[in-house]
Amino acid sequence: MDIDEPASAPTLNITRTLGANVPSTSKVSDVMSAFRPTKLFSRDDIKEGKERPHVLSIDFDDPGDLCMTAESDETIQIYNVKEGRHDKSLLSKKYGVKLAKFTHTASSIIYASTKQNDAIRYLATHDNSFIRYFEGHDGAVTSLALHPGSDNFISCSLDNTVRMWNMGTKQWSAKLLLNNPTLSAWDPSGSVFAIACPGSASVLLYDQRNFEKAPFSTFDVLKARGPAEPELSFRGYTALEFSNDGKHILLGSRGGGHFLLDAFDGNLKAYLRKPGGGTKRSAAGEPEPGALESSGDCCFSPDGRYVLSGSRKDLIVWDTLATPGSNKVLEPVYVLEEKREAAVVAYNPRYNMIATADQELMFWLPDPHA
Repeated sequence: MDIDEPASAPTLNITRTLGANVPSTSKVSDVMSAFRPTKLFSRDDIKEGKERPHVLSIDFDDPGDLCMTAESDETIQIYNVKEGRHDKSLLSKKYGVKLAKFTHTASSIIYASTKQNDAIRYLATHDNSFIRYFEGHDGAVTSLALHPGSDNFISCSLDNTVRMWNMGTKQWSAKLLLNNPTLSAWDPSGSVFAIACPGSASVLLYDQRNFEKAPFSTFDVLKARGPAEPELSFRGYTALEFSNDGKHILLGSRGGGHFLLDAFDGNLKAYLRKPGGGTKRSAAGEPEPGALESSGDCCFSPDGRYVLSGSRKDLIVWDTLATPGSNKVLEPVYVLEEKREAAVVAYNPRYNMIATADQELMFWLPDPHA
């Protein structure tokens, strides 16, 4: 789908061939309000009367053809996006699974363990065989971020370290000792990465070429919190993401709104107010009794213009081009109705298609008649 924005605005090509009787290409802004829950996947391998597992994370492969979930019953589920069908189920009963991510080759994935140890596992999906274990963390892994253009990735852990890895070797290539690093993200160019540290209410920016040195910039979340209560600067982080135009950083929060930060100076661009509050999930790295940890309850649209967030019902959308009100509060521009919780949210990188989940995976497509 070609996003035909004015020449002064950054552009991103997204192809959409999903659905019948719709244009093959459209701007994200033309279809955002028309998204509707279209395909609900109910696991048919769950016996009647048994509680359905929860979806812990959602990820798409680079071409946007496959969607993957890590689930609380220690399985990995893979779905064919274009055909709207379940494709494959993989078991990880020995080590558990969370934070499953496609590598740049769709036939292999990485994911964090939930039992036995805190290793990160590199799996070939065609035969469910392990390629490599990445060992070194002594605490639960809270974030995995794959470099956008290479086989490097970052992990954050409750052992207060951030580690850099390369797919080709089991040994970490660099280690940073930080106070409570829970989330990581790469900028679109892959030259900068960010680490969110709720313990110090900060987002640290590192140059990928000199990451063992001090961060070149530190964003003070306490200063940039807007109307949020001060204590929410030090806890409750649910997501960290750069927009694809490189202008903004999204810091998700369990509080009454998410933080939209300027990617260059860390100032608050908008406090994205959530009218109905957040999801039931706990923040990354902050386990709570009876609650699952968030792996991302909000995200940018691929053109960088919109932020989407889950809630206990419905999908909430903000337009970053809109002007915030007093105290930089930005109200949602759309509330896309879905009467079930959207605890995890992901936007397909190549198609105008959204996936949300709590216990069941939902595909969203624009309704041509909306």
